[in-house]
Formats: sequence, structure tokens, C-alpha cells
Amino acid sequence: MTLVQMQPRPASAAPVHKTVTEAMDAAGPQVCDDMSVEVALAVMAAARAGRLVVCDQGGQGTGLVTQAELTAVRDSSAYTDRVRLCDLLGDHGSIASPVTTMAEAEHAMRSRRLGALPVVDGQGNSLGVLALSR
Repeated sequence: MTLVQMQPRPASAAPVHKTVTEAMDAAGPQVCDDMSVEVALAVMAAARAGRLVVCDQGGQGTGLVTQAELTAVRDSSAYTDRVRLCDLLGDHGSIASPVTTMAEAEHAMRSRRLGALPVVDGQGNSLGVLALSR
């Protein structure tokens, strides 16, 4: 898991840069990282969602997976029903804090080729998702 920024902004500082909190979407469906790919795809279909926020056993956000990523994994020749979401996170384990600036988040997303980035608070609770505009 890579945290983009965790340094709070001083209360006296003028809001020079927009933060991700001001631009994020609702978090959407959240699932546990020990869920299988097949079950995660079923949850996405039922929720009509294109992505899932992945949380650890303690309920802390650890990353995000998309329908396209899960479908590619399921359709690969190396796929087995033992593959869990925690096995897939890799760089997709990147998260942002509420004080991450839009510029920092955009740079992190583009450099890691992420289409979306979950935003979590200091305790790891999912607050929302920041998605790049197409």
C-alpha cells in the first residue's frame, strides 16, 4: 500500500491547492481483500459498479480494483479460483489522504497508470474515490 500524502495542512494556511476531498466521488461498494475474483465480479454486477474499494480484515481501505482488471485476471491462463483480491493489489494498493492535493493525486495516478484512487482517512476508513477525467 502506498500512501500519497499523510501530512496535515496547517489550519492557518490559505487553501492554495484544491484537495482530493473536494473532487472525490462516493466510495461505492467496499469488499474484503480475501474475497475471490469471481465473487468480486458478482458484487460489481449486482451493484452495477465498475470498481470496488478493497479493505483489509480490520475494515481499512487498502486499494481499489476495477471490473476490467478482474475480468483480465479471470480470463488469463494462470487464473485459479484461489486468487484473492489481496493477491492483485500491487500498485493498485495506492491510496490518498484527504489532504492530498489534486496535483499530487493526478501525478500519482498518471505515473502508476491508475484510473481511480481511493481516499481514506488517517484510520484507513474509506471516504471516497477520485477518478481521472477521460
